[in-house]
Amino acid sequence: MIASAAATSTGQHGEFEIQATAAYGAGFEVLAVEGHARRGRLILRHGTVETPVFMPVGTHGTVKAILPASLREMGAQIVLGNTFHLWLRPGLDVLQRFGGLHGFMGWAGPILTDSGGFQVWSLSGAAQISEEGAKFASPVNGDKRLLTPEISMQIQRTLNSDVVMQLDECTPFEAHGHLTTELEARHSMELSLRWAARCKTEFTRLENPNALFGIVQGGMFEHLREASLESLVEMDLAGYAVGGVSVGEPKEEMLRIMAHTPHRLPAHKPRYLMGVGTPENVVEGVAQGVDMFDCVLPTRNGRNGHLFTRYGDLRIRNARYQTDDRPVDESCACQCCEGFSRAYLHHLDRCGEMLGPMLASLHNLHYYVNLMREVREALDARRFAAFRKQFEADRARGVA
Repeated sequence: MIASAAATSTGQHGEFEIQATAAYGAGFEVLAVEGHARRGRLILRHGTVETPVFMPVGTHGTVKAILPASLREMGAQIVLGNTFHLWLRPGLDVLQRFGGLHGFMGWAGPILTDSGGFQVWSLSGAAQISEEGAKFASPVNGDKRLLTPEISMQIQRTLNSDVVMQLDECTPFEAHGHLTTELEARHSMELSLRWAARCKTEFTRLENPNALFGIVQGGMFEHLREASLESLVEMDLAGYAVGGVSVGEPKEEMLRIMAHTPHRLPAHKPRYLMGVGTPENVVEGVAQGVDMFDCVLPTRNGRNGHLFTRYGDLRIRNARYQTDDRPVDESCACQCCEGFSRAYLHHLDRCGEMLGPMLASLHNLHYYVNLMREVREALDARRFAAFRKQFEADRARGVA
């Protein structure tokens, strides 16, 4: 372990007091603040992560269509793997032979693994949730499986992920054909809290030297979010995530929870907003005090000809790009924009050539990674408010 759960240093950066904490394999330092927005540094066993940060999603141990070398080249600092899917395939026996997920996927930097709670939720009622855990039929081969908090911790210990997420029940926005009620959300949130306590007990028993994060649940009910947050903070975990957003709720509801919860989390611990989202939502999340983001949009949209640019989104399948000799984004320095035209990407998409989604995904990830670099630079210079205003104006302008 890096250190016990205690503040390790204090200092001054302008008028803001720096606080650093190290607990359960993670050190975190806040370097600057502007409003709720924070510039920080997260120290993990496989490297240091400058925050705010976007984390590319590598569900099966790979960020779709992207080589690890390309991720390093674009400046990606930390990637995600998924406990649920890696447990089912290739399985723990295989992963143990490689010493965990880092060696297996050829990525030497930090890795965060989701606990599997979201994947259980995505089985759309096919899973049976009880106090013990989640019972379900494997979507790979139909085998009966049981995922408990203890098993989730054991899997993630084998994966040796730098950030381990507690097993939680992802509270849906709608359940059984109706909006989730306050009582249903409360029961779900309280179950997640009991699972969090079991996760911490098992994480400690396994002597896991990495970092355990808790997940705030409570649906769309602010008072339940606050109750979840308070109980998790008492557990003194290495970091905290806001879960249960981007699960089918209207955008306005998601923004309401984003505005309510993140800045209430401990100031000296990293804050993670799970599964969000668009560039606009990421910048909004930073403004609300979030340090860590992940989303499948860059690669999923890339595979479908949807590219993000400084001046809005570009749909490469549009016939207007058939003869367009410009790069996707003239302000972008990625391999896609430096080497290929919109016309070429349009051609690849029309022909179904695999290079098309590869280049589009690479560009989209580079866009997100570069966006977060610009956010960090703005926070370092105490000009995040001005940056945010210009970012919103540029994105609203639209692609030429």
